[in-house]
Formats: sequence, structure tokens, C-alpha cells
Amino acid sequence: MSETASLEQRGPVFVLGLGETENRFNFDSIARLMSLLDQVDAAPGEKALVTVAEGKFWSNGLDLEWMIANKIDLADLVVAVQELFARVLEAPYPTVAAIQGHCYAAGGMLALAHDARFMREDRGFLCFPEVDIKMNFTVGMSSLLTAKLSAQTAHQAMVLGRRFTAPEAATAGILDATLPEPELVSGAIAYAETLVGKDPATIQAIKRTIYGPTLDLLRTAP
Repeated sequence: MSETASLEQRGPVFVLGLGETENRFNFDSIARLMSLLDQVDAAPGEKALVTVAEGKFWSNGLDLEWMIANKIDLADLVVAVQELFARVLEAPYPTVAAIQGHCYAAGGMLALAHDARFMREDRGFLCFPEVDIKMNFTVGMSSLLTAKLSAQTAHQAMVLGRRFTAPEAATAGILDATLPEPELVSGAIAYAETLVGKDPATIQAIKRTIYGPTLDLLRTAP
């Protein structure tokens, strides 16, 4: 992702592109995304953010192969990715995830950190498979999931590792809408445009009030 993550502006909406591979998170890709978010934050005027990707995956989560090959401690990578979640969760502007493909594990958590989620209606799964790969959720990750999902949906997603299709995820309240693939990005941008104009200080203050405990836990070392 570090080579392909991109940012473009379409009117008041910034479109953050994760890339066209599995878009996994490692130190380089996280640093690249944080730098692009810095650019959005610094841009003058009213704005919103839409996060997109290309190909089969929106994001397949942590780059575990890179972590093992480079002898990186999992806890260090988790600290970095949780700061990315927190950054999006408390963004002082509306954020929308436009999910065109598979969205797994930490990828799903990044999607949940957005204010709204749209997904292609006929392709891709949303899943948190930690139980099947014998990894527990950190307290910060657990707080993010339970803050954004109903109790029943969180249980199915976290304890049972349920794999949701887009229509199932919409029914469960994980998504705000499903759209045909040709309309996904344009629909997400159009929706984001309706949200532009909210006072940045106020929207961030409200987010920090609602998600304060989650933000604190995301910024607590696992």
C-alpha cells in the first residue's frame, strides 16, 4: 500500500485511495496514510473524506507476512494501526468508506472508524476472523467494534467470526447502504457532499465525546 496509496480532491471531497493490492497495514503503509490524512487536515475550507480502493480487496488487514519477515513485534504494529483508527474516528470532518471488495480484520476496523460505510452489493465479504486465526482483539479494537456494532452483531462478528456479505452487513447495521459497483464511489462522494459544512471543531468535539473511551483505549499500548 505504501507505493499506491493516493489522495485526490473532487470539489470539497477528498478521495483517499488505499491501493489495488490486498492493501495490508505495515509501518510504511500506515505512515503513508497518516501523511495523506495530514494533507486533508491542513487543507483550507469545508471538506469531507471518502476512502476507496481498487481490485479484489478494500483491505485485508495487518501485513503479518511482512511483520514476520522483518521480525517486527506484533504489539508495535498494533500500536501504529490503532493510531490510524483513532485518527479517522476523531476526524474533524465527515468520513465515508466506499468498500468495493473484501474487507477483513484490521481493514474492517478502519472501515468502522469512518462515519458511514457503503459497499458494493454483489461482491466482497466483511469479516473479523481473529477467532479463526487464534488472535484475540486488543481492548482498543474490541471497544471500536462494540461502539460501532449492535451487541448481537458484535458477538457474531467477533466471537463466531461470521463472514458477512454486503446485503447481510447492511441488514446487521454494519453498512449504511449497498450500491451497484459502477455507482459505489460516485454514490459515496455524493453522500459525503451532503455532509460538508459541519463545523470542524463541533463535529470533532462530538466524536470525542461519543468515542472518548474508545479513543483512549486505541491509544493504550496492548
